[in-house]
Amino acid sequence: MSEARHVPESSTLAEVVSVPVGRVIGGRPEIRDDDWGGETAVIRLDATRFTSDAVAGLDAFSHLEVVYHFDRVPVEKIESGARHPRGNTDWPQVGIFAQRGKNRPNRLGVSRCRLIEVDGLDLHVQGLDAVDSTPVLDIKPYMTEFGPQDPVTQPAWATALMCGYY
Repeated sequence: MSEARHVPESSTLAEVVSVPVGRVIGGRPEIRDDDWGGETAVIRLDATRFTSDAVAGLDAFSHLEVVYHFDRVPVEKIESGARHPRGNTDWPQVGIFAQRGKNRPNRLGVSRCRLIEVDGLDLHVQGLDAVDSTPVLDIKPYMTEFGPQDPVTQPAWATALMCGYY
């Protein structure tokens, strides 16, 4: 039997406001799902908020984790239940939190990409699956130890979906 969990009144859900740290410059101009591996772009950090000190040491990492906003997804297209990934009825209906589609409740994307070069506040990257002018909310260096510590499992439909993604 599970025990009810008390949530303090001060912990109620509230709106979270996030100011982009930068934007994607260049790369793919239009939204489409596959072939991201060869795409190159620049993440340009906001020079009114940051100096080169913000990226000191970042060039020692090969990969980044980038959190961004799917700003072109209209609010009325947001999904909150189950659906067939990419509308493919050969795949099972799964909840929005069991897939990585762009029509998410908060329209947040998370991507790992290769860091090619740091040039001032310009981060040159490859394989970032965000289109030109996408707002970037956060950037973190990818560290192996943050990857899964146990074997990863996923359903066959997810493997098929990702076959041509990168």
